[in-house]
Amino acid sequence: MTDTSEAVLQQVEGGVCTITLNRPEAANALRPQDRDRLIELLADAEANPAVRVVRLRAEGKIFCAGADVGGIRSQSVDMHTGDAMRILMRGSQRLIAAVLDCGKPVVAEVQGTAAGMGAHLAFACDLVVASERSKFIESFVLRGIVMDAAGAYLLPRRIGLQKAKELAFLGDALPAAEALALGLVNRVVPADELDAVTTELVGRLAAGPTSAIVLTKRLLNTSLDSDRASAFLAEAMAQEIQMTASDASEGPKAFMERRTPDYKGF
Repeated sequence: MTDTSEAVLQQVEGGVCTITLNRPEAANALRPQDRDRLIELLADAEANPAVRVVRLRAEGKIFCAGADVGGIRSQSVDMHTGDAMRILMRGSQRLIAAVLDCGKPVVAEVQGTAAGMGAHLAFACDLVVASERSKFIESFVLRGIVMDAAGAYLLPRRIGLQKAKELAFLGDALPAAEALALGLVNRVVPADELDAVTTELVGRLAAGPTSAIVLTKRLLNTSLDSDRASAFLAEAMAQEIQMTASDASEGPKAFMERRTPDYKGF
């Protein structure tokens, strides 16, 4: 079986940290060690000043089939009350939080089916580029289990409560075009254009004012959980922080000089 170092690959180049799920023979299903490796790599990307954006992609025909069923089965032996809760909170929920809280923008490149935790991994990303062949499946009900991996948190905030219930209760596949119409993805492109479109998008982010983008990400991610006074205060504080960044000076200067800004990301 593919070991963890080969199952989740990382490459940093040109300000882009590319993380690749590399278990195509297993539909890129995530074992606990793969999930933990993803969390580790996201933390590394956040801490690395050379990284300006994270690109999350997968090898093979399937983006991610969710949690590895064999891994779940092995964990379920001799489980006691409270064990499942701890496994979930330390596992899939921690992974989704790692994406949401990553201090760099995260772009998902979805080339095929994303199911269960795999779908939520994509939905947690800041931007999603999907092949027209891709589809998203809330597969939990098909296995007789409760939706997890932060789905009950993510879906209503992305598409509203009624549509979230339909997807969660029925488990029907959601084609990429419908996901685009619902606002779950940002771009749907032909399969042979997926790499080029994603490369162009992450290139723009890598050349952008990273700290400003990240502060904006945090404001937007917390907006639906905040009251107006808290949101206004957070916005003002974020602006205060960003005004000390070199990019905050470079942007207006480049505008006045009618040239493209040379942002450093800090």
